[in-house]
Order: sequence, then structure tokens, then C-alpha cells
Amino acid sequence: MEEIETLQKELKATQLAYEMTAQISQFKSSYLAKTAHELRSPLSSLMGLHQLILGDLCEDPQEEKEFLQQGFEAAKKLVEIIDRIVTISKIDYGTISLNVEPVCLNNIVKEVYELTEFQAKNYSYKIDVKQSETDIFIQADKARLIHALTTLVDLALSLMEKGTITLTSQLNERENIAKLLIDVPCSLQQWQKQQEDLQTSDLTLASLKKWNNNLQLSPGMSFVLCQTLLAKMGGNLTILDISPDHESETLTRLQCLMPLIPLS
Repeated sequence: MEEIETLQKELKATQLAYEMTAQISQFKSSYLAKTAHELRSPLSSLMGLHQLILGDLCEDPQEEKEFLQQGFEAAKKLVEIIDRIVTISKIDYGTISLNVEPVCLNNIVKEVYELTEFQAKNYSYKIDVKQSETDIFIQADKARLIHALTTLVDLALSLMEKGTITLTSQLNERENIAKLLIDVPCSLQQWQKQQEDLQTSDLTLASLKKWNNNLQLSPGMSFVLCQTLLAKMGGNLTILDISPDHESETLTRLQCLMPLIPLS
């Protein structure tokens, strides 16, 4: 009987390991596909821009020079996008080490609020913070966690059209985790927006400058990068649709779970 129980436990452990490997493989494939799409659109657009210049479709040398300058600015932004993706990939692979240590989640939420409050006021929006009454201590790379959470809040501010972002910290000692909930008044589809291609058929300097200003990582790709970073800290980041039933209001929740400091 003991041998059978041992075999059953080993089988269960093997099945769990297989499922985890399959999930990781699926995530990696999705990550690669998203990265390829994220880079392909601006690269294709820049190629179209240079094709326009090479085809002598500019009115004069000065306009051609201005187009080239805008193309150069777009290329610099693209390099910044690539750098962000490469940095997270190096962290995920282990080339760049994280400084994971005990940190206070309450202080992190406070810093994120202070870093995003001014931008929220510029949008005429509000950020409401609901902190746990007791300090919550988690394991994380403080600087990178603050950067990831600030990125998510900044993105949320750019996606919503009105209302208030709510940051809520919670302690779940039973499951040995801390929760940080970011509730945003926008639809789930807003987080799935992709980078728009540059339309070269009726291209003008004004439309090119506008495209340059909007050239950045898509909300979905930024979310995946933050998700990858938090996973390397032992955390978990998911997005949920929590819109009320039978109402026009839309609401999404970014749920961040972080491990508590282990009891000695």
C-alpha cells in the first residue's frame, strides 16, 4: 500500500510539473508573438516612410530633410521600446539579477501614488488609496516594483476617460500573500489596444509627427512586461473585468499578488 501511495504522489507531482511546463511554454510563445507584432508595426511604417522619400515624393529638399528627421525620431523611440523589452527578457533569463528583499507594501503604494498624482491631476482624474491598517511586508525588488506599478497606473490614466483609479492593499496571511488591486474605469478592450500603423498613402509632416508622439509600447505589451517582471519576484499579475452587471459603466482590475516575508 505504501508503494502505491508513493507512486500516486509521484504521478501527481509529475502531472503538476507537466502542467506548469505547458503553461510556461504557452506564455513564452504568446510573449514572442506579442513582441514580434510590437516591433513589426513601427518597423514596417518606417520602411514605408523611407520608400516615400526614395520615390522622390517630397516637394523639395527641405521637406525631405524634415521627413528624415521625423523618421530618425521614430527610430530612436523604437530603440527605446526594444531596450525595455530586452531588459525584461534579460531579467527573465537571469542575465540581470533582481535585488529581492523585505519591503513594506504600504510604502510602495504611497510612492506610486506620489509619482502618479500630478499626472492624474493633469488629466482631471483622481487616485484613491485604500491602505491596510497594518504594515504589509513583502519580498520584492523595491525599485523595479515601483517602476512596474507606476507604469501600470500611468497606462490606466491614458486609457480612461473619466473617474477615479482606486489602489487597494490587502493582507492574506492564510495564503501567505499580499494583494494590491488597481481598479480602473475603462474596458478590458482598452488594455488590448495595438500600435497603429503609419499611413503613408496621404502622409504629411503633421500626421507623421502625430504618429511619432503616439509611438510607444501598446498597453497589452506593457502589461505583459510588468507581468513577467513580477513573476520573477515570485508574484503574479492578472487583469479582470469587474464591470457591474446591467450597467453601462466599465471597470477593470489589475490584481497584483506578492509573497509575504517567510516566517522564521
